[in-house]
Amino acid sequence: MAAEPLRIAGRGTASWFLIAGLLALWTGALFGVIGSWQHVVPGVVDAIPFVKSRPLHVSLVVAWIFLGALGGVYHHLPAIAGVPLHAPRLVRVHLGIFIGTGPLVVASYLMGRFGGREYWEFPPVLGIPIALGWSLFMYNFFRTVAKRKGPWPAYLWMWATGVVFFLVTYAEANLYLFPHFSSNMVRELTVQWKAYGALTGSWNMLVYGTSMVVMERITGDTAPARSRTAFLLYALGFTNLLFGWAHHIYPVPSAPWLRLVAYAISMTEWIILARIIRQWRGTLGEGLRQRHSLAHRFLFAGEVWVFLNLGLALLISIPAVNLFTHGTHITVAHAMGSTIGINTTILFASVFLIADAAYDRTVRLGFWLLNGALVLFWLCLIAAGLVKGWLTVTTDLPFQAIMDRARPFIAGFAVAGAGLFAGLSLLVWRAAQGLLVGGMQRIARDAGTFAPGSTTPSSGPPHR
Repeated sequence: MAAEPLRIAGRGTASWFLIAGLLALWTGALFGVIGSWQHVVPGVVDAIPFVKSRPLHVSLVVAWIFLGALGGVYHHLPAIAGVPLHAPRLVRVHLGIFIGTGPLVVASYLMGRFGGREYWEFPPVLGIPIALGWSLFMYNFFRTVAKRKGPWPAYLWMWATGVVFFLVTYAEANLYLFPHFSSNMVRELTVQWKAYGALTGSWNMLVYGTSMVVMERITGDTAPARSRTAFLLYALGFTNLLFGWAHHIYPVPSAPWLRLVAYAISMTEWIILARIIRQWRGTLGEGLRQRHSLAHRFLFAGEVWVFLNLGLALLISIPAVNLFTHGTHITVAHAMGSTIGINTTILFASVFLIADAAYDRTVRLGFWLLNGALVLFWLCLIAAGLVKGWLTVTTDLPFQAIMDRARPFIAGFAVAGAGLFAGLSLLVWRAAQGLLVGGMQRIARDAGTFAPGSTTPSSGPPHR
């Protein structure tokens, strides 16, 4: 007798994670545009001063990364594991916790009630439901993959690492609540930057694992995710998650060995860069052949941004260079190149694949507007950072005089930011539309059944 098909429960809820993430991205980008223009035209938006627009921008964009990654994991995990999600109801509970907490975070910022640090500047009490929801996700993930037969591909190891280390680093990021850390500025700064550097590594694991799944779904080739190269890149990424954060604390009077280890670990990323260059050159022809594949376009754009942003990251990891760049707009360029250029393009590849969206005129315009504006945005930030860093270290000019010299580049990045927001708006609209309309039809058609032990659904439309 043929094996009874199994229902892929939880995929509909996964789409709502993605829709919530797209809303967070659009709203966060809007506050980013407001914040950039507040640098150029002081008082341009009095109702939301920069002290509020910045944390709104940062927290919402970080929420997009996690929601986009969570939606991808929940969607693809049943087919990868060969079994339904262990507890589909917990997926809905997780979604409810995330969506319920989001408006409270936004409201706390708008009311001027802060209390956290860096990415999480909202009152610490709101971190409790975030940790609770993530614990439900971790339980569901490991109970599901425990039923999988056979060795894990590299992307499952990446997901598992990201799932665990988010909770670990999130706990570390809140250690400032204890007097042992908050009573010593050096200790608190060191732990904070350690936590946030590793936290970035945890979401990178989730996003990069998703990129491997998307590539596997597009090509149908399962070999790359099981190759030695895939596991080497996973090992290097894991090592950087554990130790590479220390290059963030060069200016902090910490133990010298931390700086030496951080520098050595950061330089191992040259291996990844060399691999990317070689692989990128080899995929140019394939990129031209796949130019009508929407998911492939976004992955190819992400690959280019990895190349650009990793080069910048390696340069600012050199202590002599870091002296000039730390705390300047170059750090922001690195963050934006990672968040938008790499993570967002990869997540868009996943979202558009799940939504089964076509590469139409709206998406084409959004794609080129996003990437073109981001290049200008990135270059203007680097130029502004070079001016600020050089004049700060080599002259006695006051801060305002230095910022006046950098003003043309700041104006340039504000203009580019408006173009970037326009491109994102087109893509968010089309992706949400695909998830709500075409995505729901697709779920009704192919998410109902798949054969136990298979790695892909038993039926479904061709990827476009």
